[in-house]
Amino acid sequence: QVQLVESGGGLVQPGGSLRLSCAALGSIFSVDAMGWYRQAPGKQRELVAAIASGGNTDYADSVKGRFTISRDNAKNTVYLQLNSLKPEDTAVYYCHADLYSSDYDDVVNLRSYWGQGTQVTVSS
Repeated sequence: QVQLVESGGGLVQPGGSLRLSCAALGSIFSVDAMGWYRQAPGKQRELVAAIASGGNTDYADSVKGRFTISRDNAKNTVYLQLNSLKPEDTAVYYCHADLYSSDYDDVVNLRSYWGQGTQVTVSS
């Protein structure tokens, strides 16, 4: 079965940096868009950054200029570089991918997957 496996979260001081990674594993025919979402306590999940298969990117206004999303198509992996971190960036960060698989039947279809989430805490 296809899984998205995240890593890279942790505790960092304001102004610090982290890099998150998310690898899509399993029987995958191709990966379309990938992205990162985050959810802070008591808040709705929000899109942080997204990247299309061709490399076009989109960012939430709150992270523009500080975060960078990238991908390695050969590895079915998406990254999020988080720089100049602020306390308000504290959240669980979730990887998301739209990809082609045959997980649930014998037909290859576009399906959505979520990673397990990784905690990012920005605190002094």
